[in-house]
Amino acid sequence: MSRVAYVNGRYVPHAKAAVHIDDRGYQFADGVYEVIALIKGKFLDEVGHLDRLERSLRELRIAAPMGRRALSHVLRETVRRNGIASGIVYVQITRGVARRDHPFPADTAPSIVVTARRIKGPSPKAVEEGIGVITQKDIRWERRDIKSISLLPNVLAKQEARENNAYEAWLIGEGGVVNEGSSTNAWIVTKDNILVTHPADHSVLNGITRLGVLAAAKKIGVRIEERSFSVEEAHAAKEAFLTSTTSHLLSVVTIDGKPVGNGHPGEVTIKLRQAYFAHFGLKDGSFL
Repeated sequence: MSRVAYVNGRYVPHAKAAVHIDDRGYQFADGVYEVIALIKGKFLDEVGHLDRLERSLRELRIAAPMGRRALSHVLRETVRRNGIASGIVYVQITRGVARRDHPFPADTAPSIVVTARRIKGPSPKAVEEGIGVITQKDIRWERRDIKSISLLPNVLAKQEARENNAYEAWLIGEGGVVNEGSSTNAWIVTKDNILVTHPADHSVLNGITRLGVLAAAKKIGVRIEERSFSVEEAHAAKEAFLTSTTSHLLSVVTIDGKPVGNGHPGEVTIKLRQAYFAHFGLKDGSFL
């Protein structure tokens, strides 16, 4: 089946989908996006993703191209036309097409693109054995709470992780604090079984999976502290893991090549992963 994309009111063949070269997303990265997981025909946390999309638009003062109800219909129709039961749906909205000039253009309609595709997700080995991360300096702008399409620092960080045989790069802010990963939120479990993750301020993106895991933790009685933690504290932690829409929840068993805890996925992390999927009536988060 040929892939189909939604572009500014039309469903078109993916291979021919295009936006104008003067679109401000292309010229200035002046736009926002969301990625929503679809598993066995069910969107995971659609409301949360659309809430965050609307917030990002408000923060950048970009008009919504359509109402939420209409957008939900477009998401489902794009999935249907692509014949996908499990995978991801990608939504990108920019300020629109205008003559290249830094200030906001007047009377410009926003551009919207929606695509859907299958993905493999984390390998069974990554889920069962855990993954490694490296650390590097956080060089991004200071409004990381906005899910902007301006992702070049994230791309560079992810590439460095790949070149070092790591799954992810944890980005380190002032004072040696772990902010988050290049495309994930970062977590540790202390030796006292306290779950710790960076508070949802301007330093990090408030991940939708992050919120789901916090809710799952409360449900199963895990103690939580939303506070910053250092690389040193992460090295000394009992467990560590990361979360995102496409990775769900993965154990971090090494940081910069050094083992976390006993070097294997921990008991709290495993219970949280199970509780998170149980919330959606799923046994696991496999996209296959």
